Amino acid sequence: MGRPVARRLQAAVATLALAAATGAVLSAPEAAAATGSATGYATQNGGTTGGAGGQTVRATTGTQIHEALCGRADSGTPIVIEVEGTINHGNTTKVSGSSCNTAAGVIELKQISNVTIVGVGSGAVFDQLGIHLREASNIIIQNVTVRNVKKSGSPTSNGGDAIGMESGVRNVWVDHTTLEASGGESEGYDGLFDMKANTQYVTLSYSILRNSGRGGLVGSSESDLSNGFITYHHNLYENIDSRAPLLRGGIAHIYNNHYVKLNESGINSRAGARAKVENNYFEDSKDVLGTFYTDEAGYWQVSGNTLDNVTWSSPGGTTNPAGPDMKSTTTVDIPYTYRADTAGCVPDVVSRTAGAGTGLKVSDGNCTPQTPTPTPTPTDPTPGPTDPTPGPTDPTPPTGTNLSIGAGSDGSSKAAGTSYGDLRDGNPNTYWSPAGPTGSASIKWASATAISSVVIREAADSTGAIKTWRLLDGDTGAELTSGEGAGAISFPRTSLRKITFEITGSTGTPRIAEFETYAG
Repeated sequence: MGRPVARRLQAAVATLALAAATGAVLSAPEAAAATGSATGYATQNGGTTGGAGGQTVRATTGTQIHEALCGRADSGTPIVIEVEGTINHGNTTKVSGSSCNTAAGVIELKQISNVTIVGVGSGAVFDQLGIHLREASNIIIQNVTVRNVKKSGSPTSNGGDAIGMESGVRNVWVDHTTLEASGGESEGYDGLFDMKANTQYVTLSYSILRNSGRGGLVGSSESDLSNGFITYHHNLYENIDSRAPLLRGGIAHIYNNHYVKLNESGINSRAGARAKVENNYFEDSKDVLGTFYTDEAGYWQVSGNTLDNVTWSSPGGTTNPAGPDMKSTTTVDIPYTYRADTAGCVPDVVSRTAGAGTGLKVSDGNCTPQTPTPTPTPTDPTPGPTDPTPGPTDPTPPTGTNLSIGAGSDGSSKAAGTSYGDLRDGNPNTYWSPAGPTGSASIKWASATAISSVVIREAADSTGAIKTWRLLDGDTGAELTSGEGAGAISFPRTSLRKITFEITGSTGTPRIAEFETYAG
């Protein structure tokens, strides 16, 4: 893949070269500070507010972005970082601190939470430098351009992804961005917007993805199925070979996007993925929806889409196009409210709203762009995941025997000096802590054990740190229940060999002293 894109890019490459030589910033229109509120799946699981309510700082280099992250009181202290100018390898170095985990040659949002990065002034351009999220939650990226990030050649950054997310990422809103490359994999580029290794509750809105072999993926392989709950709306995909997006498992909501020149395939739903695809406008493209390059089927619910000069391959083997007569193969229930524009006006609305430097305009659902309501300033904060929600932090244990005593335990990456065994030793003075603000811990048995309640006890010096969580059947990955705050948790009696408590949002450093389990 990548050859059709490369053939179309000679003029674009020349323009980028001229801009680099003259120091010009491509996002010329005046940019504003973060406005509006998260949409789509980013509104679920406790919502996405980024750094709202925190300090606002200005950065003109990548090093200054890292310094802002490392200068916080802890890894969950809210912060808004306003970025102006060109961020590149020459001005992005590693910065150390207890509230950050950064690296040179990439903007590293690792093991942190509650951060907004927004382009302001004359605009923010991340030139050949990717933005990487790992074990992060409650992140907003708005009004920035990320261009020409490579995985091979020189310089390289972020595995070739413009924006890449992996390893327990939760609640991310990427809005009014321009993500672009200058070719496909053979030219050294990878994806523009990739999610893998348990990334959930993400929205990509009012953005431009163009001139790339790969638009983006959800899941790195047919076995990486822990990702999902992704919304794509009011985006322009232009001159993309494939992956617009590629979905492996999980659920996606894809509406009001304008697709132009999808050269090989578009929305690729596979490996059990389910996509609601509505009111999009597909133009001058091939195989815009289906299951491609695999025999592991995915599914779709379609309505209100416009096909304008779309061609289709014949089905067979690993090619299963949804057209030419697109019909639904599943149903997808959407848990949030939204107003979709009719497909006929999508090209006009997207042309006036998508991308960095467009004034952060949005559609009102009636095909009319408008400026959103400003987000409250740090002096008038809106309560978000960092504001404590009362929860059962002083639980009364269920009756019966704590089945965790004598059981086994494991979990995600642990903080230095902590142990999985401290989850089940009956000692409230020892604890397990994840390596970042999110993570998971499990209790396991050699044979199936019936459980109907658990108690999560936080260490005395971190009471209230755990904000949002999910409780999972460790055998199947099914969610047993979810909620806010540590304490006593009840759920329908379930027989299993492993039960997992997943921290999806926290303030400061979460520490679990005891993970108790009870039959009833």
